[in-house]
Amino acid sequence: MRIISGKYKGKRLTAPKNLPVRPTTDFGKESLFNIITNDYDIDQLSVLDLFSGTGNISYEFASRGAKEITCIDGSFHCVSYIKKTSRELDFKQISVFKNDVFKYLRTYPKQYDIIFADPPYDLKNINEIPELVFEKGLLNENGMLIVEHDRNWDFSEYPNFSKHRKCGNVNFSIFEI
Repeated sequence: MRIISGKYKGKRLTAPKNLPVRPTTDFGKESLFNIITNDYDIDQLSVLDLFSGTGNISYEFASRGAKEITCIDGSFHCVSYIKKTSRELDFKQISVFKNDVFKYLRTYPKQYDIIFADPPYDLKNINEIPELVFEKGLLNENGMLIVEHDRNWDFSEYPNFSKHRKCGNVNFSIFEI
């Protein structure tokens, strides 16, 4: 895994092999950030990274200067790795919490500019993510929710759905206010 742009462009990070993760590919990440940088000044963003895993997406936002990043993951090992790596890279804008993503979405009513969710591809209730985000009003005005998923999901009929992007084996469904 590597950071593709910003202060730490080209920095390679090696996550422990025991993490239960599937990091977003560099190709997918580059496509994702092309979409984001067309619409936002990253240094002004508050970001919520759900199912953070290795922190791959959060490090990319931090390297590009995002002002605030909150990481949520249910794995103690993932949370520990993100905290350790954030300290090593001096990413003070990253906060990490071990929590069930769905409990977090139901309980913490803070608003964000961008919410990125990269759940396990076999997660059966992935459809609850956009439902909860919009039901709880978790996006700021002009905010964006991005859900990474496999090819079997079609969110095009969901409220606030904006577009779908396929990047190799990675699919992003984008919702906007």
